[in-house]
Amino acid sequence: MSSISYFSEGVIFKLPQKKVINCWIKDIISGEGFHLEHLNFIFCSDDYLLQMNQQYLFHDFYTDIITFNTSDLPQVIEGEIFISIDRVQENASSHNVITISELYRVMAHGVLHLLGYDDHGEDKVLIMRRKEDSCLSLLQL
Repeated sequence: MSSISYFSEGVIFKLPQKKVINCWIKDIISGEGFHLEHLNFIFCSDDYLLQMNQQYLFHDFYTDIITFNTSDLPQVIEGEIFISIDRVQENASSHNVITISELYRVMAHGVLHLLGYDDHGEDKVLIMRRKEDSCLSLLQL
């Protein structure tokens, strides 16, 4: 049975409309021909995610998201997506969008990474942004 779980580390945060978001995430995954096994979203602070970035990716900078694919099977989604609520809020402000909209974009971004999309290089960044927009268009709130 497929499942999506939500946790917080170092921040007080509750995702609104979890049932709607769960359906949306599952639609993104099935729309790409994948099957969802289990997915954890962990909402955290900048400092928490910086520490993870340093420890696991050997990067010494803040980021809004880190995605870990834990699936051993092709076409099966299983993983953990860590999202800095601090960074999402700052990005929303700098892009002049509301925080929850930016959060949904970042959540879609993490799922797209698990689906095999990459954002290293100009061309891939453009493809990723288009895919994020496509994912957001599926969200019915």
